[in-house]
Amino acid sequence: MNCIIVASGNLLFSPGIKKLLKEADLIIAADGGAGHLKQMNIHPHAIIGDMDSIHPETRQFFEKNFTPIVTHPSRKNNTDTDLCIDFALKKGATTITLLGVTGQRLDHTLANIFLLRKLAALGIKSRILDANNEIYLITDHLKLKGEKGELLSVIPISDKVTGLTITGLEFPLENASISMGSSLGISNYFKKDHATISIATGILLITKSKD
Repeated sequence: MNCIIVASGNLLFSPGIKKLLKEADLIIAADGGAGHLKQMNIHPHAIIGDMDSIHPETRQFFEKNFTPIVTHPSRKNNTDTDLCIDFALKKGATTITLLGVTGQRLDHTLANIFLLRKLAALGIKSRILDANNEIYLITDHLKLKGEKGELLSVIPISDKVTGLTITGLEFPLENASISMGSSLGISNYFKKDHATISIATGILLITKSKD
C-alpha cells in the first residue's frame, strides 16, 4: 500500500506532487499539513496530531466533509509525523513518502529525516520529498533514476559504512569504507540515467538534490 504523509513544512505544489497524491492509496495529514491538501483540493483519509497548527477554517472544512480527525494531547512523546507513520503502518502501508517535513525548524527536519531509519528497520520503503531534494536512508541498497548532471550525495550516519559501492555516477566507488563526519560522498552527480548504491554494513543517508 502506497501512503503519503503531508506535514505543515515547505511544500511545492508541483504537478509531480499532485500526481503522487492522486495515485496514493492512503493520504494522511499531520496536523497543519491539512492546509496544504486543502489548497490542492485533496481530501486526506485522516488528519492526525495535537491540532496546534491546523487553521480553524481548515479543520472546519474537513469536518464538514466528514474527514476523520484523530486528536492527540499536546503533551506527548511523539511528533505528529511519527504518529502518522504509526497510523499508516497499522493500515498496512508498505511504501511511505513524507511531504512537507522540511523547513525552518532544524530540529523537526532532522527528526523527520531520522524517521526514515525507523522505517528502514521495519523493511518499509520510504523517502522525503521537498522542492529541492529527494532523501533516502538505506541499510542495504537503492536504485535511483536521475538525469545526467543531477547531484547525488551519500552521507554515513553510523560510525562507519563498509562495502559502499556506487555505479552510474561520475565518481564511482567499489567496496569502500567511509566514516561518519567524512565529506567524501558529497556532490557526486549522475553520469547515466540511473545510479545504484549498496552497502554491506552501516546506515547511509542519500540525497538527490537540485541547486
